[in-house]
Amino acid sequence: MLMLQTDFNSDIAARFGNVEEQTIDFLGMPFFDAPSLWRLLILFGINLLVCWTITHFFYYRKSKRRDYYFTYILFSTAIFFILYQLQNMKIEVGIALGLFGIFSMIRYRTEQLPIREMTYLFVLIAISIVNGAGMASSYATFIAVNLLFIAIIWILEAAGLSSRKAQKIITYEKFALIKPERREELLADLRERTGLDIVKVQVGSIDFLKDTAFLKVTYIPDDLEPNDIDMVTKFKKK
Repeated sequence: MLMLQTDFNSDIAARFGNVEEQTIDFLGMPFFDAPSLWRLLILFGINLLVCWTITHFFYYRKSKRRDYYFTYILFSTAIFFILYQLQNMKIEVGIALGLFGIFSMIRYRTEQLPIREMTYLFVLIAISIVNGAGMASSYATFIAVNLLFIAIIWILEAAGLSSRKAQKIITYEKFALIKPERREELLADLRERTGLDIVKVQVGSIDFLKDTAFLKVTYIPDDLEPNDIDMVTKFKKK
């Protein structure tokens, strides 16, 4: 016997469980989307764990800079959420690049950002961009990318390639010692007079009238805090 159904009775369908699950939305956006929420939490958790691992175990272990610790974690979190939200928005590439151009103009005006700190900031931004985009083909690939970041940093740090060094400009009056053949004597004199563990010296501008020269010395600082006036040779008179 063939039966033709022309009308759909929602009450009968609901009684037998044949009605599709209805979602509550507000202004065209679902009020609760479990798969999307779980995806956000998982990706954010991985990103936060990776960024915290790099900041705490690699950067902070040597530098002991709590201000950059604070900056790195919040910066990576902000970048992640921006990228995660951008992939759900229909915007042009130019607008997206313009948003990141804003970050390129951010400068730390209180002090010059050291190379090591700038490198870690760039790495954490890159990791957050990769994680925020979440375009990996699988979770295994996604996790592998983050582990490779950590592995590379660990290898470079273990090899001692990121040993902290500082530089200072010195006005030097022992004119005879700046000759290349007397470089060891120059280093010995600078170490004795400054008390710094100087590993390299470069001769800059030479004043024959005053028999002085500007020297740029590279040393290993005892204090992990950066010296903001290392490159200052004299103070401006007000």
